[in-house]
Amino acid sequence: MKLSSSTLLIIFSALVLLVSCATSSPATDNFIQCLSNYSQPANPIFEAIYTPKNSSFPSVLLSYIRNKRFTTPTTPKPLAIVTAMHESHVQGTVLCAKNQGLQIRIRSGGHDYEGLSYVSYVPFVILDMFNLRSINISLEDETAWVQAGATVGEVYYRIAEKSKEHGFSAAACHSVGTGGHFSGGGYGNMMRKYGLSVDNVIDAQIVNVNGIILDRKSMGEDLFWAIRGGGGASFGVILSWKIKLLRVPPIVTVFHAYRTLEQGATDIAYQWQHVGHKLPEDLFIRVMPQVFNASQDSQGGKKTVVIAFIGLFLGQTQGLLSLLNESFPQLGLQQNECNEMSWVESTVFWADHPIGTSINVLLERPKQPVIYYKGRSDYVKEVIPKEVLESIWKLMIHGGIGWMQWNPYGGRMQEISESETPFPHRAGNLFLIQYGFNWLEDGIDVTNKNLNLSKALHDAMTPYVSKSPREAFFCYRDLDVGANSDNYTSFDKAKVYGVTYFKGNFERLVRVKTMVDPNNFFKNEQSIPPLPNYK
Repeated sequence: MKLSSSTLLIIFSALVLLVSCATSSPATDNFIQCLSNYSQPANPIFEAIYTPKNSSFPSVLLSYIRNKRFTTPTTPKPLAIVTAMHESHVQGTVLCAKNQGLQIRIRSGGHDYEGLSYVSYVPFVILDMFNLRSINISLEDETAWVQAGATVGEVYYRIAEKSKEHGFSAAACHSVGTGGHFSGGGYGNMMRKYGLSVDNVIDAQIVNVNGIILDRKSMGEDLFWAIRGGGGASFGVILSWKIKLLRVPPIVTVFHAYRTLEQGATDIAYQWQHVGHKLPEDLFIRVMPQVFNASQDSQGGKKTVVIAFIGLFLGQTQGLLSLLNESFPQLGLQQNECNEMSWVESTVFWADHPIGTSINVLLERPKQPVIYYKGRSDYVKEVIPKEVLESIWKLMIHGGIGWMQWNPYGGRMQEISESETPFPHRAGNLFLIQYGFNWLEDGIDVTNKNLNLSKALHDAMTPYVSKSPREAFFCYRDLDVGANSDNYTSFDKAKVYGVTYFKGNFERLVRVKTMVDPNNFFKNEQSIPPLPNYK
């Protein structure tokens, strides 16, 4: 039986009343009542609303949290979560949150390192995009429309369904949501060949502060520029991206070669600094120093550093070995360390799944967080001396945990102007460092210990990384950036992290923000601010 729109409205109003009676916050009640104005017969919104009194609220909140640091009893919780299932739900959430004076946090994949997509210290609601995940591929013009709630794994999988000769340049971690990943730059192992995700975005849809859906033409080139690397959540809600599909060979080669310190890993890593960014753009070699327990006794064994050299070559094994024998013989890569596979299979390998794992894993989404985590980043412009590397290994061993990822630049990355998009880290960089500290134990003392270890390693690297500013990658967001500027005005504090992430592009981002959101509705602890005292 098909219900009339008036009947549906009566049912929804009754549900609103039930929810309101179960909650004690007038702000929540008013917000939900406001949302009823944006419920359509074909797209009812009540199915998308969760409040703390709803039995499913904890699981919905936890399902897209990736960092257990933000699951403690003292972590602030939203007044409501709207798991938008239609564009109108996004529009309604924006307008109702603004109307009720609530902050909005926008979540796609939940990988935000500091939890800014789902935590706030003022009354807030979460707009969760995970239901908006359609991907429409067009091989005719080699493009795809990707909704913001889709993960990069889903993008890889859907492209491969249509073509064995197309791929896309994005993250190795396949559960990252495209809404945040692309808007922060979109970093991946094909960037030396094709640049970042945002270098291959050709259109977008965004809901602005007035609840209006805009595309590239209607939003204008300034806003389109800003959301491709400047973080979409400062300017509106990204609904979808139009991306350019990228050509890949039918067969690619991957390798994961471990080298111990006794095998000369330090010398190999030192040499990689000289050649990693100069290798042909079809080859990407990540260097990953990590603490390793040298004994089977995990509780008391001797710790050391092992360095993994992880590679993607857009070609076959023989071509790779010939190239490395000439350009990087120190690695000593052997044929039995290499594996040939399709490009989409290589994305499974890069997500650290065993060889032979089904590509169906790209469609899986974690259900709850399993680790505590702290991440940081740095850019390296000059070769780090060998003796410094040895001192870094000692510091890592002393701490007992932790890893680094060194991601090479060069190729296409040095050909694109640093003002082409808000992402400025282009020519002049040898590599990007990501620092990672993961732990499983609960407790504030354990967390503080690991945060201090992470800071100690980052501090020790200060002389050997970029300066004035000490640059960092926006997608590896770090609230310690600018943490020593508490006595600054809010705008001057924003300049600290803004220049760190965006260098000279920060000023243009501020101008765009002032133009499209002068009252700063879309904001978080590291968002782009409007100009102060703007009228």
